[in-house]
Amino acid sequence: MTEISLDTARTIIRETISKGRAEGFKPLSVVVLDTGGHLRAFEREDGASPGRFGIAHGKAYGSIMLGMAGRAQMARADQQAYFMAAMNGVFGGNVVPVPGGVLVRDADGSIIGAVGVTGDTSDNDVIAAVAGIEAVGLRAEE
Repeated sequence: MTEISLDTARTIIRETISKGRAEGFKPLSVVVLDTGGHLRAFEREDGASPGRFGIAHGKAYGSIMLGMAGRAQMARADQQAYFMAAMNGVFGGNVVPVPGGVLVRDADGSIIGAVGVTGDTSDNDVIAAVAGIEAVGLRAEE
């Protein structure tokens, strides 16, 4: 299994932010985590509120810890709110189960990390994240 290098994480962030700017999205904050949920890189665009790190991190962290992207987490929360509440308790309240948490897969389909994006609508956060991940030749699971 491949790991996300620091250079790759930085490129994902740069391309995610670039997509957001090209689409006219509000200022984005982007986090990249490895398979252990550890921070590889983070950037917050000028104009983004300071609390955005926690949101971006929570989106990515929930994705990597549960092995399901933000859209799947939100669907699970809709179906079984108690389960997602319990999982959030297990993970110290660090899970934000909404779109914008995107799993990163390598060419073999193995999960190698997660990207969390916040700043615009959740759907637009996903669009930007997918663009950043695909720009480095990896697969996004939203």
